Amino acid sequence: MSLRNIHLLGSPVLRQPSEHVAKVDDQVRAFVADLFETMDFSKGVGLAANQVGVAKRIAVVGIGEGERYALINPVIVEREGSVKEEEGCLSIPDIYGDVERSARVVVEALDERGTRRRIEGTALLARALQHEIDHLDGILFIDRVGPFKRRSLVRQWEKSRKGKTGFIKESIAEPEGADQA
Repeated sequence: MSLRNIHLLGSPVLRQPSEHVAKVDDQVRAFVADLFETMDFSKGVGLAANQVGVAKRIAVVGIGEGERYALINPVIVEREGSVKEEEGCLSIPDIYGDVERSARVVVEALDERGTRRRIEGTALLARALQHEIDHLDGILFIDRVGPFKRRSLVRQWEKSRKGKTGFIKESIAEPEGADQA
């Protein structure tokens, strides 16, 4: 397993629809493990492949100890209700906006073993599933807010990036014991 660098708003791969995964093999399983490790390191609740520069239909979601899912070629097959809540994104750090999403979703996907699964989500799980599947379609949460709010969020992002170049945030783990110095 290894940490992956996270692509930030402005990186073209974030707007690219991801390609279908033809076969779940050891390479895909290793990549899923990298996604989980990077998501956990970054303190996220989900991470899509294109957020680490890989335009494949793979994402992970983890909202708690028992609720961790690898999603390969995910598709939302049922939606119900509507709820508006605040969202953020590892690819747009420190920027948040209220996004309306389905209150309940059912997703079909392959897991890291290649087994077809149905995952029913409500509350945070439903929101995270929808957010990550949006990423795989080249959609960011800021695309789901109104035009005035979107402009405001983009301006906030640009202001926070003033003087910075590039669209990649390095994921660098501290050496063991570094926090004890």
